[in-house]
Amino acid sequence: MKVLVTGGAGYIGSHACKALSKTGHTPITFDNLSTGWRDAVQFGPFFEGDLTDKSSIERAFAEHRPDAVLHFAALSRVDEAMAKPELYWRNNVLGSLNLFEAAVQHDCLDLVFSSTCATFGDQDNVILDENTPQHPINAYGASKQAVERMLQDFEATHGLRNVIFRYFNVAGADPDAEVGEFHRPETHLIPIVLDTVAGERDQVTIYGTDYPTPDGTCVRDYVHVSDLVDAHLLGLQWLKDGKGSRAFNLGTGSGFSVREVIHSANRVTNREVPTAIGDRRPGDAIKLVSGSKRAEDELKWTPQKSTMPQMIEDAWRWHQVADYRK
Repeated sequence: MKVLVTGGAGYIGSHACKALSKTGHTPITFDNLSTGWRDAVQFGPFFEGDLTDKSSIERAFAEHRPDAVLHFAALSRVDEAMAKPELYWRNNVLGSLNLFEAAVQHDCLDLVFSSTCATFGDQDNVILDENTPQHPINAYGASKQAVERMLQDFEATHGLRNVIFRYFNVAGADPDAEVGEFHRPETHLIPIVLDTVAGERDQVTIYGTDYPTPDGTCVRDYVHVSDLVDAHLLGLQWLKDGKGSRAFNLGTGSGFSVREVIHSANRVTNREVPTAIGDRRPGDAIKLVSGSKRAEDELKWTPQKSTMPQMIEDAWRWHQVADYRK
């Protein structure tokens, strides 16, 4: 297949492009490079465009005629969404509307959508599965929930078949160190820890050590980016097999605390990670863990690489060699 990958120059999208290429498909990266990186586009053609510019996505469909879409492109920083919600409604919702209209117009009716656990909102210390009510508390989660609803309407009216993946903390990097995780500014814990190990930061701040967890720090569910991408390929096959639209949560069903992540980095890199203790941050949940039984039972998806040492080892290998981090 030819697969249009929106956000294909970003972290998860670039890994998806490599996986598609390895399995014989042709990934077509569509990206405006606002948060992605041109050097990450290594596995297929590149179309520079912006989803909020309807004409550019229509040109991409007309030029490449894809058979399916993986839709990763989105703004995703919660702090930014709180300060500038208009960016999230314009980029995530209007951009998706333009994409869906173009897909229908060009009879490209299989689409996998990258959603988020942020659609569930502030539901702390419970296992979040597909039956958990969605109550987003910021423009990021709300915009993703709106796109999920939009997909329901486009399927009912236009036959746009879709698989929705809601995932939690994605980590790790391509084991071959060809692509990896890099944001500017960096807000994700593992890259921040590795920046500190590499001497690019002075320390890692642990925000709160008095939570009711075994070591007092927050717990999150982490999944290796390669495992996550495997699920997206299974989602594409699900649609091609005619199994109908479906939403899946993706995680491991267990969590790692902030201190566990740091201790694992100490062991993997054989270096000490300097830390400092900060106050709790408003809105930080105690524990967020995914219930992924539906993905396991129906998609036959089981994470293979999502141990913390493996995720840090792969991320550290890429961290040391990546040209576009320089």
